[in-house]
Amino acid sequence: MSDPQSALGGAVYQGYLTVKDTGVQGMLTLRGDHAALASAVKAATGQGVPAQRQIEGGLGGGAAWASPDELLLFCDYGGAGEALEKARKALEGQHFLAADVSDARAVFTLEGPGIRDLLAKLCPADLAPEALPTGEFRRSHIGQVAAAFWMESEEKATVVCFRSVAQYIFDLLSKAAEPGSELAYFAPTAS
Repeated sequence: MSDPQSALGGAVYQGYLTVKDTGVQGMLTLRGDHAALASAVKAATGQGVPAQRQIEGGLGGGAAWASPDELLLFCDYGGAGEALEKARKALEGQHFLAADVSDARAVFTLEGPGIRDLLAKLCPADLAPEALPTGEFRRSHIGQVAAAFWMESEEKATVVCFRSVAQYIFDLLSKAAEPGSELAYFAPTAS
């Protein structure tokens, strides 16, 4: 069995900010009543159930609010099967859906100044700091495809999309990050 490969094999584009294929990432989707999912979230990631549009933790072990009845869990890629079994065991006897979606997703990291401006060029969401504070998990579109993202800081963001559109998203983000295309619409804020 060969080593797992991310959608774009670690591709990197260096423009006025860096666009990077983050690599393989373990991800589970959990559907059900959020309160009833708490034990599964804790068992699989060590995190609590996030509040609406929030993320607890991050890629190494986190839980993101995806909708009123869905959570997206992050774990180590190699541990996704074990995390799924822990979640299922914690939910035994309840109505739920739990699935390993690791191989169906791609993850990108954006690093550098101007991330809000870059995303604003491509996304219909309000990217103003008061509308999208650090740590808020947002599902939206980037270009023509569904994606989710969060600002880890003013100079680091994570983007999640379907693996089938990874090249499109990478190309779109890279084109938007070309030197000379900076908007400087959102004034940098002190971190």
